[in-house]
Amino acid sequence: MNQPRERYLFKRKLEEIESAEGRGTELVSLYVPPNRRISDVTSYLKKELSQSSNIKSKTTRKNVTSAIESILGRLKSYRVVPENGLVFFVGETEAGADQTETASHVVEPPESVTTFLYRCDSRFHTEPLREMLREKELYGLMVIDRSEATLGLLRGKRIEVIKNVQSLVPSKHSKGGQSARRFERLIEQAAHVFFVKVGNLMTEALLDMRELKGILLGGPGYTKDFFLEKDYIHHELKRKVIDTFDLGYADESGLRELVEKARKTLADLDLMREKRLMQAFLEEVKRPDEGLAVYGEAEIRRALELGAVDTLLISEAIRKVRMGVSCPVCGYQGVVTAESVNPGQCPKCGADLSMDEKVDLVEDLHDKAERLGTKVELISEDSEEGKLFWRAFAGLGGILRYRVS
Repeated sequence: MNQPRERYLFKRKLEEIESAEGRGTELVSLYVPPNRRISDVTSYLKKELSQSSNIKSKTTRKNVTSAIESILGRLKSYRVVPENGLVFFVGETEAGADQTETASHVVEPPESVTTFLYRCDSRFHTEPLREMLREKELYGLMVIDRSEATLGLLRGKRIEVIKNVQSLVPSKHSKGGQSARRFERLIEQAAHVFFVKVGNLMTEALLDMRELKGILLGGPGYTKDFFLEKDYIHHELKRKVIDTFDLGYADESGLRELVEKARKTLADLDLMREKRLMQAFLEEVKRPDEGLAVYGEAEIRRALELGAVDTLLISEAIRKVRMGVSCPVCGYQGVVTAESVNPGQCPKCGADLSMDEKVDLVEDLHDKAERLGTKVELISEDSEEGKLFWRAFAGLGGILRYRVS
């Protein structure tokens, strides 16, 4: 789940599921891994359905039974479990005024479900899905000296070793005179062959990895810098080298040391990108005529329609919906943005409005921007600039291609 939009929508879905509360242990959470057969899951649920008759509370017994039967009905539409598994959240939730309503969610997760889980509780269990929201960015790792090199990947918090390569470069010689110079040439030739081999290994393993965000390079002494400066690394990969680090080893333990030393660098990368975006936006805002900045939902929508927005900035903190509304009394129709799904009152006659349709505001603006060729950047609240953007601009802004009168 690398796309910011997909992450945002998945996060919103989880928030909706996590907001539900049951009166007792009657909210059913079911995680089905991809290697589980539908028939096995059905058999398991039928046993649980039989055992639910032993629940003492009549209300809880009825609600748990209904939830299991609902899941069994949903399972009939699947011949096999999808490639990442299935997750069900079903049960009666508090709706206020001593009322309940049925919550029913079927989620096909962005990553593979690893274990089968069935649980009844007063809340839905979303911890395994929450774990999928954690950043799992992919970085290349290379540690090198003249005796060996190790290539690996950092996938989230997991280090994967791709290959360790031993060199044939002699470390010392005891010759003098002409022999010394000849041996030094042979050593340099052997080192050159070794560096070419390592560079080719990196090209084969990393060049076609579209999700690769960067490369970390480390090793003892000057070798790593020489390897980088002398163009042994493919030019496209060389542009992705984030930084070099002095290490004690060039084997698998060197990969772990490299990741440990690069923690701060990696943590700062996304924040720095956001900082640069926000600084560019704020610089335009500070201009006497507000330069190429635009903010405010209405102004942004107008600029988008004109094709004038180069980059649309949206805070991940936004929790609003865009609704089509109508008045059943006077016939008024309109579109409103609100923090809740309550349409409010008609501006013409004061009657309660009806909601015809709704869409998440971020999704709505994202779709509109993509159709018009505008880049979209989701801004977190992790940086000071991100917090300021949310407080001062309600989390919506844009950098224009040209001024809009």
